[in-house]
Amino acid sequence: MHRLHAITFDLDDTLWDNDGVMELTEHGHYRWLHAALAAHYAPEQTSRLLELGHADGLADYVERRLRLAREVPERRGDFTWLRLRALEEQLQAVGFNRAEAVVWAEAAMEEFHRLRLNVTPHPEADSLLATLGQRYRLAAITNGNIQLARQPLAHHFPVAIAAGELFTPKPDPRAFLTTLERLDAAPQRAMHVGDSWAEDILPANWLGMHAAWVSSEHDRPLPAGVQRIAHVRELPELLEWLERRR
Repeated sequence: MHRLHAITFDLDDTLWDNDGVMELTEHGHYRWLHAALAAHYAPEQTSRLLELGHADGLADYVERRLRLAREVPERRGDFTWLRLRALEEQLQAVGFNRAEAVVWAEAAMEEFHRLRLNVTPHPEADSLLATLGQRYRLAAITNGNIQLARQPLAHHFPVAIAAGELFTPKPDPRAFLTTLERLDAAPQRAMHVGDSWAEDILPANWLGMHAAWVSSEHDRPLPAGVQRIAHVRELPELLEWLERRR
């Protein structure tokens, strides 16, 4: 094993539990939009949107996002773009003009991003990253659309990649290669840490990176270079073990 120079991290469900965050964000920003429009316009101007109601309106919004992802496949991982365009479409469909739809869609996405930041890193994450940062070059690679510069662990990552916004959502290896280039690290001297077998572990392993799979699953055989940990807190112990094997 080569000495590791860099470690890249997935974010959601790796450095924090994402359970519930997306649901609250999804419902919260859409509810905010309905309330803001109702407060700003006369009832007759918003009646068609409000008649949809929260549940039906949200379902229509989701379907528009899914359709856009199919129609514009290069944008399928750019969730902010998909949400903006879907909201603009929906608002125009219920009678708002193009300019109004753009303004209100952007305002709703501002609320989305505010709510999306309500993640709570694992208690060990901050000190763990601070310690690792003294020895390794660190980076984040995410398919999510959390605002990377504002997320609570941002100060630990001089390199942070929103893969979907680069049109290379994981498991596209280009997201990893872009990150490694910015870290000035060869794949065999880097490790990726993530919870998704398909989006994190397989592409990292294919590129020749080491990988730490954050998972409680124990019945999957692991290829060479892949280790399983139940929680990110176990990463320092794994790194020490790998260093002893070097």
